[in-house]
Amino acid sequence: MKHIRIIVVIALAAGLMWNCGGERVTQSETGTDEQIGRPLSKLVAHGDAVQAQVRVTLHQEGAPVSGATVEFSRSIAGHAPNYQWSGTTDDQGHAWVEIASGNGYYQARALQDGGEIGSWSSIPINAGYEVMLDLPIGGQAHVTGSSMPSLVEIDEGEAVQIRSMLTHTIAASLGVPSRNAIELAVQDFGMIHGHAVELGEPIDGGCGPEGGHIGAEQIIADPQVLGVIGTSCSGAAVAASPVISKAGLVMISPSNTSPLLTSDLAGNANPNYHPGYFRVAVNDLYQARAVADFAYNELGLRRMVSLNDGDPYTTALVSAFGDAFSAIGGEVAVSAQIEKGQTDMTSVLAEFAAATPDGIFFPLFDEEGIPFAEQVREHDSLKDATLITGAALLDSKFLATPQSEGVYAAGPETDLGTNVNATTGKSVDEALAAYSAAYGGFPGTPYWAHSYDATTLLLNAIEIVAGEDGGKLYVDRAALRRQLHATSGFQGLLGTLNCDEFGDCGTGRINIYHHTDLNITDPAQLPVVYRFSP
Repeated sequence: MKHIRIIVVIALAAGLMWNCGGERVTQSETGTDEQIGRPLSKLVAHGDAVQAQVRVTLHQEGAPVSGATVEFSRSIAGHAPNYQWSGTTDDQGHAWVEIASGNGYYQARALQDGGEIGSWSSIPINAGYEVMLDLPIGGQAHVTGSSMPSLVEIDEGEAVQIRSMLTHTIAASLGVPSRNAIELAVQDFGMIHGHAVELGEPIDGGCGPEGGHIGAEQIIADPQVLGVIGTSCSGAAVAASPVISKAGLVMISPSNTSPLLTSDLAGNANPNYHPGYFRVAVNDLYQARAVADFAYNELGLRRMVSLNDGDPYTTALVSAFGDAFSAIGGEVAVSAQIEKGQTDMTSVLAEFAAATPDGIFFPLFDEEGIPFAEQVREHDSLKDATLITGAALLDSKFLATPQSEGVYAAGPETDLGTNVNATTGKSVDEALAAYSAAYGGFPGTPYWAHSYDATTLLLNAIEIVAGEDGGKLYVDRAALRRQLHATSGFQGLLGTLNCDEFGDCGTGRINIYHHTDLNITDPAQLPVVYRFSP
């Protein structure tokens, strides 16, 4: 029995994928793998190639070398190197390179600005392993660590474990509906190869770094957990993402929008991106462009001020808005910052009044946004300024307040039409009806649909990469990451989702809504005055 287990582990480490859910939608169009359906015990015997994950650390005299391309080739006597596997180093000199050529010796080289800056030979790499490799320019290569990729074994009768990490106290109007939608998605998706799916106890990651870090530590303490739906807030994700990434898990957020968590949308990773992080929410660089274009070209605003609360979501969004608005000829006269929890806006309103703006962009959360909107309406010099907010205030709590009347709000699409999630077969209307029956009333935030799709995206990927043997299920976490990155043409309630190399899977589409009727508190019922599509 021991030998059988070893064979199973080696075979699964190859990242081979089984797709036994005939009615499920696949996430990539790579064609049919000839290995599908073959017993695990026969895969190794046929000598199938497996991947090694090589983490390179490139440095020169102790200083990391960033922006270099590191290439690998198999060393074979009498053959010229082909350098077919490569990666690019980040600010710390790190790069991940996947090699699919079996055990043996390899050679590597580093290129920068069109020239070779270093080369190494006689590098031993074992297939199916994660290898830590030190490459000093001018020195010899050193393997500093090696370990089997993390395989999760799920016994017969046991459940597939995933978790949610959302905000249940701070910004509860965002986190609670998301949690409800996740529960519905798990129920609608059903079993994975005969195994139930368990969410476990909900984890409150809050809306800031402390909650995100503590919540992530709670999750990774359970070695059976495969992935996480979360976080609600970008501020929590900044701290949770590195913890989840280091543990080898994946995290898919329904509502994080800060560009800092993924990329600049031009092929460059941002400071807080970590492998294994994904989101179905739209990168705020798109929202910034939408607000800038709407304010300048539709409303005719030329001079604006902006306000953030110091967290990664609001700071990154107002910064991107400032860049976009300036690029088309507008001016952001003041970009101010308040503290989390601040409700007295006297000083910032005085600063804004002195700037005599046409409009104010304030993408805050309820706690700060509701008092700001109230006090700005009462300020004689600002009461006529056009108010534009972001998706964090696109919720029932804010829409029910008198000060929300007349405010424009930028956020995700709520008019999802006849979209159907292909993995569950549920339409938008059917999912909403199920939500209302289970939890009473409408969700109160457009991110309920994002949560539903994020959950099915994760479960579908698990189903694809999971291997079965004797009633047991085996899931390679590294293969799960690769499968999510391969997401293409995934049909969800939101529409078609495609994931890029930095985990952005959203549609890029943004609506701007105008709240003119206080009787309307459901974001889905607000009139759309502008649509943005990249």
